[in-house]
This record gives sequence, structure tokens and C-alpha cells, in this order.
Amino acid sequence: MADLGQKWKENKAGKMFVDQSCIACDACVLTAPKNFGMHEEDGHAFVTKQPETQEEEAACKEAMEGCPVEAIGDFGDQG
Repeated sequence: MADLGQKWKENKAGKMFVDQSCIACDACVLTAPKNFGMHEEDGHAFVTKQPETQEEEAACKEAMEGCPVEAIGDFGDQG
């Protein structure tokens, strides 16, 4: 389960986040490219845009469920 206390600072504010257990497998970026990106220097995924549509919500949920290390959470701040 993703740890809110370990989320990457690059995550856009909101409920979706990626924490530091990310292994940079790129699965979330492939599943939800509108919402996830890969940090070029550090090699980890992060939320580039919080989901705004039902399509994006579904893609982010699929990415979260498919994350092999459960590094994606959906209980972050609502800011």
C-alpha cells in the first residue's frame, strides 16, 4: 500500500500520488499517460495531472491496481 508520508514532491496536489517505493517500471505511464510521468533524472513515476474525467479516473485506477509494488495511492490531500 502506498505511503502518503513517502510521496514524491513532484506529484501534483490532489488525491492521487506515487510514493518512493516506485521501481520505475513505467506501467502507470503506459496505462494513464495523461496523468503519470517519469522523472528523467531520478527515474521514478509521479502524478503529472490529477484525474479530471471519468476516463482519467478509470485509467488511474487501472494504473494503481496494476502497480507491481503498490506505489500509487488515491488518498492524498485534496489541495
